[in-house]
Amino acid sequence: MKVFGITGWKNSGKTTLVTRLVGHLTARGLRVATIKHAHLGFDLDVEGKDSYLHREAGAAEVLVSSARRWALMHELRGEEEVSLELLLARLAPADLVLVEGYKRDPHLKLQVIRSPNAEPPPELDNVVAFATDTPAAMPADVAGRPVFHLDDVAGIAAFVLRRMGLPPVKENRARRRPGDASSGARRGPS
Repeated sequence: MKVFGITGWKNSGKTTLVTRLVGHLTARGLRVATIKHAHLGFDLDVEGKDSYLHREAGAAEVLVSSARRWALMHELRGEEEVSLELLLARLAPADLVLVEGYKRDPHLKLQVIRSPNAEPPPELDNVVAFATDTPAAMPADVAGRPVFHLDDVAGIAAFVLRRMGLPPVKENRARRRPGDASSGARRGPS
């Protein structure tokens, strides 16, 4: 599975960039999955709904399904946070997984930087590029890594595909399943 991360400080524009990349890539026929790291508690349930009541009653997992989507909620109930690796193993096959957050994990990442807090992250080992609203204001110590404007979604997408060893995408590419012989994607772990 091809995994590429988008990291950055709070309110830097990570989610906006991820959603724009997903739209750009899926419009060209790629199957893209995302994983978003949330800090501490978050809730997908609405208080009072059946799934919320099941979870609050103590169910370890609650799966909600309809004709349009399904969602599986797993309560940790004091267990350690699940690793990114285990979460990736639960995903259906995709051409690319974009991960928002998980800045300390070893996958390749692009760091989003807004001008008010334009400083590179303390650990640059897996940061292979930057996206910012003010490319000219980037510090000199980005060590030769590419710097993109946050609005250059096509350029960022092309860079990510190259780094992940995926073929470039063209406009109006027909949708296909990952791993099809015509897709150029490989089956199995990579």
